[in-house]
Amino acid sequence: MVLVQAMRDLSIIIPALNEQFLSRTIEDILSNIEGDTEVIALCDGYWPNPGVKDNPRVTLIHHTEPMGQRQSTNEGVRLSTAKFVMKCDAHCAFDRGFDIKLMSNCEKDWTVVPSMKRLHVYDMICQECGNRMYQDKGGICDKCGSENTKQEMVWQNRRGKAVDYMWFDTEFKFSYFDNNYLRPYGPDAKVKYHHKHRDWAKDKITDQMVCIGACWMMHRERYWEIGGMDENHGSWGQMGVELACKSWLSGGRQVVNRNTWFAHLFRTTKKLGFPYHLSGKAIQKARKYSQNIWTNNLWDKAVHPLSLMIKKFAPLPGWDEILHLMK
Repeated sequence: MVLVQAMRDLSIIIPALNEQFLSRTIEDILSNIEGDTEVIALCDGYWPNPGVKDNPRVTLIHHTEPMGQRQSTNEGVRLSTAKFVMKCDAHCAFDRGFDIKLMSNCEKDWTVVPSMKRLHVYDMICQECGNRMYQDKGGICDKCGSENTKQEMVWQNRRGKAVDYMWFDTEFKFSYFDNNYLRPYGPDAKVKYHHKHRDWAKDKITDQMVCIGACWMMHRERYWEIGGMDENHGSWGQMGVELACKSWLSGGRQVVNRNTWFAHLFRTTKKLGFPYHLSGKAIQKARKYSQNIWTNNLWDKAVHPLSLMIKKFAPLPGWDEILHLMK
């Protein structure tokens, strides 16, 4: 596949390592785009299996040795000449015309995230008794105990509500604004903290404190204005927090566009394990690095302190008690 230098409207950057569903993700993108959109996939230390079909809108970059998700994202954006860039994971499905819908509602200093759903990629079918099991059940039939199971592709977003509103605590650990995560914070948590009770979550395009980092879009020039992805974090971890802090503290905005959606495969079991080998020590290092930058206001491109962002989304569990101490 040859890199096409003609300027397109949108480049979708996909960093991938040992991703089983990269080719399916690319096929989904190509079948749902409506604009002048291309895909730049970074095969970070592996060759896709199944392979990616030739297409003039698709560029594959192969790394002999893995570089890391942040590093690959930066490389993909450097290769782009498009007006907009999007980063997405290699296990996602998309709404029809998602690219046009996102680009038509993206100001120059915005980071835009489509509404997020959960992706049902496949079922495991027992070849002995016909039992159908959801993708995170593994390869042993939970009805008859047989190991003779076969994967059957489903590839559709799961029914149920979208998951669009997230926050991070004082240790920069990521959580969702929903009852399961808010329950430990007392009987009034549903009213005090839940996103449904916030003014910033009422419209089709709404403010968002942070995303999981699986899919987001912005102007390509804006990406470099905020410094791209900071590779000092390491190869992976804290991407959503970094993106959000840079979006808000630079004087810009991060929003979720609920006029369109993407569906993401959540790695809920070892069967769906994360392809990058990361130790707990490396993840903690990334979090400490992130915490130091943002709490001490060390980012040289910031025009606002972290306190402005926290106040915007307050009340927030844990932050409420220390907000008055922040600069």
